[in-house]
Amino acid sequence: MPGPSPVRAYFVEDNPTIRENLIATLEELGGVAPIGYAETEQQGSEWLTNHSANWDLAIVDLFLKQGSGLGVLKACRERNPEQKVVVLTNYATPDIRVRCHQLGVDAVFDKSNEIEALIDFCLEMKGNA
Repeated sequence: MPGPSPVRAYFVEDNPTIRENLIATLEELGGVAPIGYAETEQQGSEWLTNHSANWDLAIVDLFLKQGSGLGVLKACRERNPEQKVVVLTNYATPDIRVRCHQLGVDAVFDKSNEIEALIDFCLEMKGNA
């Protein structure tokens, strides 16, 4: 009997180094299968809404080359209940966390000290797949 399927994750992150390291870490430790990425609000919003059956998890940074991750969060509000959207940012202040939760995110993680919590979140998703 095969094990749980990997979590199909889409990344909205404009920093190539952070994105590549994050993808490698989550592939190795979090049971994630990367399916694509965007560097701008428009790219991320369009892909996630036009491919709504093709992803399980969206990992969104708030500060992008163009636009904001907040716009991506708004675009993802109408999604299937099993699809999760999380924010991974350097600016996980209490105000940002509240704003993100108002936009329907499932979790907010700080890039500097909550990567392990993000890995745990992915593993939990994989276990429930």
